[in-house]
Amino acid sequence: MVLSIVERIKGFLFSPSDTFDASREDSLGDAFKYFVVILAIYAVLSAIIAAVAFSMIAGMFGMFGVPQMPFGAVAGPLAAVGVFIAALIGGIIGIFIGGVWLHIWVYLVGGRNGMGQTIKAVIYGMTPSLILGWIPIVGFIAGIWALIVEIIGVRQLHDLTTGKAALAVIIAIVIPAIIIGILVAAFIAMMPGQMFPGPSMGPGFGGF
Repeated sequence: MVLSIVERIKGFLFSPSDTFDASREDSLGDAFKYFVVILAIYAVLSAIIAAVAFSMIAGMFGMFGVPQMPFGAVAGPLAAVGVFIAALIGGIIGIFIGGVWLHIWVYLVGGRNGMGQTIKAVIYGMTPSLILGWIPIVGFIAGIWALIVEIIGVRQLHDLTTGKAALAVIIAIVIPAIIIGILVAAFIAMMPGQMFPGPSMGPGFGGF
């Protein structure tokens, strides 16, 4: 059964198990076309939010008499273009890097249906984030929702248990998070002490 984009969106949001089963024979090309469409929707809506936010900030500066930068009048449109391009390029590159990285762990927990199925699980699993993630605050909930859908996708497309699918997805998230945390901590530790000066006691402290 071939599902339309609207049917897929609705299915991955509200009945992911059945929709993944119906999408099992989708080619990676089919999944990528779906991804590009909803990614473009996300990029456009995110760009609009960015334009409005930057325009409001520029307006607030003007109300308080803060001099506008030369490009202040076009800050909103520039932000919109930047966010749109970053969302498209970052989304396309990230989805494949993320899919390959996740597949390492899917394979280790027993998934043997091919990397293509893992990338499809990641693509389709992004549905909640791309449809709702542009909305402030709601985006956080959509991220958790997307994580759950991705786990369901790995389970259905690789014929794994929920526990194994969840383990693969969680490991794929936790390891980069730990590495980033270590790098940030190391960077902070290497900063000169003058960057974070403590309270000065000043000359003559203690009668000297």
